[in-house]
Parts: sequence; C-alpha cells; structure tokens
Amino acid sequence: MTDGVRIRVRPRFLHDESEPGRSKYFWAYSVDVENESDRIWTIARRHWRIVDSAGRLQAVDGDGVIGQTPTLGPGERFSYSSGAPLATPSGMMSGTYDLVDENGEEMVAVIPAFSLDSPYDTSRPS
Repeated sequence: MTDGVRIRVRPRFLHDESEPGRSKYFWAYSVDVENESDRIWTIARRHWRIVDSAGRLQAVDGDGVIGQTPTLGPGERFSYSSGAPLATPSGMMSGTYDLVDENGEEMVAVIPAFSLDSPYDTSRPS
C-alpha cells in the first residue's frame, strides 16, 4: 500500500511454457491495483527489476502496463496478467509504478519483492 493505492501480485510457475533442460523457466503473474484513496490516479509508467538466482538483472521499464495507462477513481480496481522468463529455476521480482493524479501530482507506488519459485530449484539454504 502506498498512499491509498494497494498493489497485489500473484506469481505462478508455468510448467507448459518452461524447458528446464534448456534453462528456460517462465512465470505468469497477476496484478491487482486498487485505489483506496480519495484521488484519481493514472498508471503512467512501470519499472520492474527481475533478478534470477545467478544474480542476473533484467530491468523492464515502459509506459503504463500491458500497453494501457489505466485511470482509477476512488474505489476502482484494475487487474492484468503478464509474464517473466528466467534462465534459472528461481528468482525475485520487485518494482514501482509511477502514478499521476488529476492535478498532475506524481507518486511512486512501491511493489515489494516477491519470489519466483519453481519445483526445479534444488538449492537449499545453508
């Protein structure tokens, strides 16, 4: 939750899209953005940081989300799904959304890190 904007992310490993023998692992993730504030917000930009278990970073930046710049009034929700490929069987993802209100004020909504885990990750914590 950032200033009345709640963001929930649910990742899911996709067995059918992954090829562990070729170091290709794929996750889908669903995002719900809910405006619990009394302002009108537009998602102007997204910034994702995806790090695989080998420490390789993928940065994904762009306008809006899934080709849209949704506007959410008080009490409104926007949901979408997307995907993330990795070359390792696990990783982490975090990000931010740049939001703009009806008066042009900007806010950065933080999306805390969440794990991308697959059944092919055989590492064990020490």
